[in-house]
Amino acid sequence: MRRFLAAIACTLLVASPPAPASLLAQETVAVRAGTLIDGTGRRPVSDVVIVIRGDRIEAIGPGVPVPAGATVIDLTQFTVLPGLIDSHVHLPGRYIGEGDWQNAAVRDLPQEGAIRGVRNARLTLEAGFTTVRNVGADDFSDVALRNMIDEGVVPGPRMLVAAHALGITGGHCDTNGYEPGLFDPTIRRGIANGPAEVRATVRYQIKYGADVIKTCATGGVLSEGDAVGVQQYNADELRAMVEEAGKLERKVAAHAHGNEGIKVAVIAGVASIEHGSTLDEEAIALMKEHGTYLVPTLMAGYAVEQQVRDGILEGPRAEKALYIAPIMRRSFRMAVEAGVLVAFGTDAGVFPHGTNGGEFALMVENGMEPMAAIVSATSAAADLLGLADEIGTLEAGKLADIVAVRGDPLSDITVMQRVEFVMKAGEVINQP
Repeated sequence: MRRFLAAIACTLLVASPPAPASLLAQETVAVRAGTLIDGTGRRPVSDVVIVIRGDRIEAIGPGVPVPAGATVIDLTQFTVLPGLIDSHVHLPGRYIGEGDWQNAAVRDLPQEGAIRGVRNARLTLEAGFTTVRNVGADDFSDVALRNMIDEGVVPGPRMLVAAHALGITGGHCDTNGYEPGLFDPTIRRGIANGPAEVRATVRYQIKYGADVIKTCATGGVLSEGDAVGVQQYNADELRAMVEEAGKLERKVAAHAHGNEGIKVAVIAGVASIEHGSTLDEEAIALMKEHGTYLVPTLMAGYAVEQQVRDGILEGPRAEKALYIAPIMRRSFRMAVEAGVLVAFGTDAGVFPHGTNGGEFALMVENGMEPMAAIVSATSAAADLLGLADEIGTLEAGKLADIVAVRGDPLSDITVMQRVEFVMKAGEVINQP
């Protein structure tokens, strides 16, 4: 019997399973960076070593030694930066112009949106965006996508999700243009009127997985039946929304084109104004007073103008696009000159995913310094998302989210559209 038990023990030793992931995750990696832009806004530093153990940065600096036995990644010919953050995307579903996008609400199965999201998430991550804030999706498809990314089932960026965006009946966040009864306004779909319904809708979205609350404070370009800048939620409704979200430790992001809607949302306490297309001096002063971020989404403005030229947008949508896009750029320039807080956001989904880096060039073209544009996509965006303790800058103790580009983005910001190396939480996604 003793010989039998000894044989069993030997068999178990020989056939023992591989080391647990928690042990494997402690592998040490050393990244040699030719130039480092750390995301704080400080000047670049040359010849830096970043030591990574598991998913976090253990040490970083010009004089840091490479640990014995570490895996070395040579990026001495590159500029190394923190993983990029896009604060305004819509990963699930079709992008504007993809197939029968206009009728997706009645033709596509809910599962199709989530599956398209898998593709879009991969493209976004490979473009260097290791974190995104998804500000609205149908059928909780963004919640499902986030969960599958977190579990390692599919590749993609770290996601903060809003589930259904909150809006009034018939407003920009509602689904309009179909026969009555097809899309009844319900809190499940994010449609709420009056403070009591707004509170219930906030609770509902959070119950089923929302990390952030997104609302439509004004009309929009791609919706039917509303003017692009008209105020939709009133002050009482927005205050109730911000208060209820705050109780549940969530921030509110407000889609707002029109100036009055922007002001009401800022006073109500939203964390960010998405688009901010028609800012005046009073709105800018309010945003500075309240510490409200502007998420400019300049790419969306340029995209809808091109879609009008290509015949993708027609009728009232085309008219609204051509009206709002140039005003949006003027407002952005005013906000930058005034020192409003800016967090990078593109509205990817209005155009194809994975091209998010084009926003950098548009920001610089419209008055922002290259370093400030980079900060908007790193430490500033991390602050807006409430993740500044974990991501946004390259420093010891933070998650090892790292990207690299060939060239100097401070002299040619367009290199940010050509990210060649991507690491998310210590895992290499792309390398040259």
